[in-house]
Amino acid sequence: MSVFFIERPIFAWVIAIVTMLVGALAIMSLPIAQYPSIAPPAVAVSATYPGADAETVESSVTQVIEQQFTGLDHLLYFSSASTSNGQVTITATFLAGTDPDIAEVQVQNKVQQATALLPTEVQVQGVTVTKSQSSFLLILTLYDDTGRYSSLELSDYITSSLEDPLSRVNGVGQVQVFGGEHAIRIWLDPFKLNNYKLTASDVRAAVTAQNVQVSGGQIGAQPFVAGQELNATVTVQSRLQTAEQFRHIFLRNETNGSTVLLGDVARVEMGGDTYDVSGRYNGFPGSAMGFKLSPGANALSTASAIKAKLAQLSATFPAGVKLDYPVDNTTFISLSIKDVVRTLFVAIGLVIVVMFVFLQNWRATLVPAIAIPVVMLGVFGVLEVLGYSINTLTLFALVLAIGLLVDDAIVVVENVQRLMDDEGLSPKDAAIKSMG
Repeated sequence: MSVFFIERPIFAWVIAIVTMLVGALAIMSLPIAQYPSIAPPAVAVSATYPGADAETVESSVTQVIEQQFTGLDHLLYFSSASTSNGQVTITATFLAGTDPDIAEVQVQNKVQQATALLPTEVQVQGVTVTKSQSSFLLILTLYDDTGRYSSLELSDYITSSLEDPLSRVNGVGQVQVFGGEHAIRIWLDPFKLNNYKLTASDVRAAVTAQNVQVSGGQIGAQPFVAGQELNATVTVQSRLQTAEQFRHIFLRNETNGSTVLLGDVARVEMGGDTYDVSGRYNGFPGSAMGFKLSPGANALSTASAIKAKLAQLSATFPAGVKLDYPVDNTTFISLSIKDVVRTLFVAIGLVIVVMFVFLQNWRATLVPAIAIPVVMLGVFGVLEVLGYSINTLTLFALVLAIGLLVDDAIVVVENVQRLMDDEGLSPKDAAIKSMG
């Protein structure tokens, strides 16, 4: 095979140039990650049943969804977790090589079949189907070193102002806010409820009935009377917005003509929808949000896009609120890439120095110096064809390959030069004999 290419140098040059072009194009499209994607693809289903215990969640939500998972293509197994705070997470794992997009669509269709069988509270909260990696790529933290904002206020700001735009960044598979957002909290007084002969169900029914969004209709719509010239849309504010409005929710009439309002039997305030998480950063109140990478996405470009978007949004941050990244797994990836690049340049430099010092021939020095980048770019083309990513393992293999390549290049070229000097062979004949 070596003689074939020695006899046809132009053909060899064409193959080398094409190899370099393919490798250069592959570098721009290859995904970059910390570790290779060897785990089978998984799709997570999450839902919330407010106020339910683990057993109720298991029987009324988890089992209902799991029963619909029959007939999923390439399904390996699924696992579920039902917690005492009403949270349920079901993870369906598929055989390695399964297209995660197709798996997500199939799971979504199965969940839609189960939605009608779920409790109304769960349907209102919604059932989420996502595909993403299990580990966090990046975690951002907002903190306030002035003491003006609490961790709840910061998490509410993240949820209302940052979660939506950041979740739409290309490459982001899933975002998770470590904290809650503002919500109306109704703290019932059981003694006052007993005095008024009311139950928690009565209060809940009243809140549900009086805190609804309704359409006001129109005035002067067809069919209208003769001479009607005005048509107006009626705008009503039926959703309650403040704690004071909730306090005035009507519960019942007393026999003496007085009315019982929600504020008479409960303490109503603007609080958080959950108190499970309380964040601090370096001793200051803070809140965090984690990002999980979408399968096959480029970790470095995704992290850069997130940081660029945050740089734009930081102009709207409240005064005194600062941003930091306590977890950034792309740092190790960047350092690994820099190490490989440095190793590559060191190898090329060593080849040039060794070849020129011992052979005193620029032509013999140029041959291995050109061969190294040709072969290295070709490696990335092979990675693209095989579906691999640029990760710590492939970069480690690349470093080892650089050493073998430099070794072979020096040995072959030195042997060619020896045959030319000792036996007086032409460069072509020396190359053919050396490769033999």
